Amino acid sequence: MIPPLARRFVAGETAAEALEHTRQRNEEGIGVILNRLGEHYETRGPADAAATTYEGLVEEIAAADLRACVSVKPSQLGLSVSEDLFEQNLERVVAHAAPRDVFVWIDMEDHTTTDATLDAFERFARESDGGVGVCLQANLKRTPDDLERLAALPGTVRLVKGAYDPPPSIAHREKEAVNAAYREQLRYMFREFDDGVAVGSHDPEMIELAARLHEEYGTGYEVQMLMGVRDEAQRALTDDCPVWQYAPYGGEWLAYFYRRVAERKENALFALRALLS
Repeated sequence: MIPPLARRFVAGETAAEALEHTRQRNEEGIGVILNRLGEHYETRGPADAAATTYEGLVEEIAAADLRACVSVKPSQLGLSVSEDLFEQNLERVVAHAAPRDVFVWIDMEDHTTTDATLDAFERFARESDGGVGVCLQANLKRTPDDLERLAALPGTVRLVKGAYDPPPSIAHREKEAVNAAYREQLRYMFREFDDGVAVGSHDPEMIELAARLHEEYGTGYEVQMLMGVRDEAQRALTDDCPVWQYAPYGGEWLAYFYRRVAERKENALFALRALLS
């Protein structure tokens, strides 16, 4: 059982709990991106099982007519075993989701997986006629080139600042440099993309910039935030643009919870207050 402290960031241990969380957010006007926790599988068995889990989740989303989609990690579907296994399992999930009108996000992991992830996205964006999305990290120096590659493709691109720790030779490390890169890349997306811009940020400055760029270029966009982070802002933003919440669930919640608490001062203060109360 997930303790109340962690339930702020995790939608439950079971699909039923995650779907109930989704229903509640839908009532608030927020869509939900569901991720079954688990990654870095080193053998085929768990990767195949993860694909099967997502197929079942897609069916439940469609049957319940929820405003929800799924998000998979490449290493969860077998990229740590081989690129072929990753694409085979991703093909299973996309093929199951497309006829049920359920969108599939491909998360981006560390920089060593970027090429394989983008190759898979390009293939399935074309094959599914835009039924998949991918995440790009603004802190990587290669991202402007990747955006040029993806601009004409169907599908959706989520731009985040980047949560991993790549070497300085390939990434911006200072906060201001990352922010500057994010602003520049967001401007490129609104200018060059026909649609399919996802602003993956909790930063009010970046969200306000996106609203101004939408007014300037007319490009459609959505804002995506993590479950448990700026919940009131998520609800308030639904008056201005589509809002989606990334909500993980599953038995492997402990490591995810600690990562969320460690990465933002506000999350750590929340956890400390909860422990003292």
